[in-house]
Amino acid sequence: MASVIKIYALFLGSALLMFGGGLQGLLLSVRGAEEGFSLLSLGLIGTGWSVGFVSGSLVVPLVVRNVGHIRAFSVMAAIGTVTILLNLLMINDVSWILLRALSGFCFAGAAMIVESWLNEVSDNRSRGTTFSIYVTVNMVSSVMGQFAMSVTGTAGYVPFVLGAISFICAVLPTALTSTPQPRPLSSARLDLRLLYGTSPVAAIAAFSCGMANGTFGTLAPVYGYAQGLDASGIAFLFALAAILGAVAQIPFGRLSDRVDRRLVMIGLSGFAALVALVLVVLNPVAGWPMYVLFAAYGFAANPIYAVAVAHANDFAREGEFAKIAGGMLLTLGIGLAIGPAVASLIMGAFAPVGLFVVTGVFHAILAIAAILRMRIRNAPDAADRAPFQPMSSEEQVTPETVALDPRADIADLEDAALDAEPSAAEKSDVHLSKV
Repeated sequence: MASVIKIYALFLGSALLMFGGGLQGLLLSVRGAEEGFSLLSLGLIGTGWSVGFVSGSLVVPLVVRNVGHIRAFSVMAAIGTVTILLNLLMINDVSWILLRALSGFCFAGAAMIVESWLNEVSDNRSRGTTFSIYVTVNMVSSVMGQFAMSVTGTAGYVPFVLGAISFICAVLPTALTSTPQPRPLSSARLDLRLLYGTSPVAAIAAFSCGMANGTFGTLAPVYGYAQGLDASGIAFLFALAAILGAVAQIPFGRLSDRVDRRLVMIGLSGFAALVALVLVVLNPVAGWPMYVLFAAYGFAANPIYAVAVAHANDFAREGEFAKIAGGMLLTLGIGLAIGPAVASLIMGAFAPVGLFVVTGVFHAILAIAAILRMRIRNAPDAADRAPFQPMSSEEQVTPETVALDPRADIADLEDAALDAEPSAAEKSDVHLSKV
């Protein structure tokens, strides 16, 4: 019973993090457009988040090694809270770009620490269930954060304060836990040779998903604002795309367990490219066609990265899952950082609907690459594949998410963690956590 209480307390901490993250991400894009920020500045705000998030995934394991999990999490949550409040006090594009990078850094660190605790309290038999519940909690909480903007609006201080409250309350479950400190955090390692050698399609998919979905997540709210949607309409638009995308992971994931996963990626990316083309041609104003097209985009684009991770794992040798998934994570992060900046230039040169040129092109590239690879390499037998696992939004996946994934090999995870003995500060935190 005690372990059940601990694990659900950690789910609560994760839910509060994702609620604040979902609200903040959508809020800054729309409020920035209302404040008259340039398209390039709005794109760089998205780039800042991705750079900070990837940096946090690389650096925070070292921070935790020096000061311990509890102190590190408290610092991340506190700085994240201060950052969103500074967004309110310093409303200018340069400040928001820098603050968004800091926010991404803290968010990555806080999420990794929660995930490491979940991994610690889960055994081999329960990791699959824990991972599934964790993904569901993250998806639901992020959508609820986006919906919250429809209630608070974007004007004034209320949405910023609500996000700050959510971030700082996330510290409570870990601060009060009596669970011993988890093992050292896993670090993502960029081994492009291993990743590309194992599955070229998976590497291309990771970068393409980063370019397309980083662009969509950052600049599609700006497009909605330009097309006449208010804050409530934009929140509903993105919640609809997220919900349809989450629902689509289950049927397409199960389908990919039965057929060549590249066929699924071809179908999904081809359909996402087609939706982007229709959006470019129609350029719909606020109304039902826009909602239908955004829902269709989310339905097609959201499952692709999770299918690509499963495809890479099908060809991985024993003990390589964490390394390959970590490489995909960093490749994805590069795309997430570049995509919004490139798309903002295209939108500025042509029209706001130009963002869908970027999403369409990169989904088309993925579909073509998968078709070509199918002519070169056969798919493994269905009986030899690890089962598909749904995943949270790409912008929320950390190396510790990979470690929590039930497909990861335990011995490989231990190798991915830092080898040194816990520091004195960390041992002190273990004692404090038991008091």
